[in-house]
Amino acid sequence: MIDLRALREDPACRAGIERKRVAPGLVDEVLGADDHRRRVLAEVEALRHRQNLASKEIGRAAPDERADRIAAAAALKEELQRHEQTLAAADTALRDLVLRVPNPADPAVPDGGEDDGVVLREVGTRPPGPPPLDHGAFADRMGFVETRQAVEMSGSRFASITREAVLVELALVNWVVGRLVAEGFVPVVPPVLVREQAMEEAGFFPTDRTQVYEVDGGELFLVGTSEIPLSALHRGEHFAADALPARYAGISPCFRREAGTYGKDTTGIFRVHQFDKVEMFVYAAPDGSDAEHERILAVEESIVADLGLPYRVVDIATGDLGAAAARKFDLEVWLPSEGRYRELTSCSNYRDFSARRLGTRVRGESGNHLVHTLNGTACAVGRTLVFLWEHYQDGDTFVVPEVLRPYTGFDAVTR
Repeated sequence: MIDLRALREDPACRAGIERKRVAPGLVDEVLGADDHRRRVLAEVEALRHRQNLASKEIGRAAPDERADRIAAAAALKEELQRHEQTLAAADTALRDLVLRVPNPADPAVPDGGEDDGVVLREVGTRPPGPPPLDHGAFADRMGFVETRQAVEMSGSRFASITREAVLVELALVNWVVGRLVAEGFVPVVPPVLVREQAMEEAGFFPTDRTQVYEVDGGELFLVGTSEIPLSALHRGEHFAADALPARYAGISPCFRREAGTYGKDTTGIFRVHQFDKVEMFVYAAPDGSDAEHERILAVEESIVADLGLPYRVVDIATGDLGAAAARKFDLEVWLPSEGRYRELTSCSNYRDFSARRLGTRVRGESGNHLVHTLNGTACAVGRTLVFLWEHYQDGDTFVVPEVLRPYTGFDAVTR
């Protein structure tokens, strides 16, 4: 949630919001709703003051004046109740508008849309051409993925990972979690069903509601990332200054509707409704969040580099930033069958956007301040398999990356 005072008083805040291509007039609509609420609040407070005075006057009034005083106080009470109802409506209207306003983009974020991100660096050597089989065909030949029955029972964009591919998936999770624990992250297996409040406070509702599965009549929602329950771990709490940064590694299945992706990535498991993921989440002091963002990115890069995958880092442009992110880096890996880089992981700095909703603060010498929250994908497991199947296929053999062999118990799979 944005800081209304900053929106009103800081031109850079408004500029950062408008760079994210919000609906025309939204900022002015929010400020107008805030003005209206302030006026109504002043009227309510004035009426409460008058009512208090009227109550005292009843006790001091002469017997023959008391009935008139009581009637006047009753009229004031009715008028106050009407104004309080107006204030409640103004509060609701303002809150609904504010929830639509995104986090301002950092001034360093490049302008533009989905194709305007700035490539910061490319790492690794790309293969000279496509593999004999793309990831979908190779997985089918190796018996790593079953889609026919999965689609029959669950619908499109569902698949079963099978045979040795399951062991490679588990190896990825174990290896990555071990890396994160060594980096100071506390492992967590969180709930994947959360209430609407959790979705809203994490910054996903209302903007991303179309991507989320509702359960139990809308009482609960399946998360698309463990970032959501991890953000609620310290809801309403105050950190001691020396307790930050607090780093967590969430391991969970994730669920996304993939609305708006009809016709995209329809083969294989590159884009599915259910997948497993290891997610990094950090609570940081405000003056340390930019450094923590770089640290999360470095962890992502080290994981992909040690898997031997060529990649590039992209500074995402304003029009492609999510509502909650002030800045975001994508790590894209070369997909040989398509001859282009595709997103594997990303990491974002939300600054105090989610913490304002969560009420999570840090105690300091100058008072309590909202923490900054950050997140980054350490391993999108299914999508990582996609890249490994293209880079590590050798005829009818899948060669297991060296770093995973201690966890799989085998070096290769041959059909």
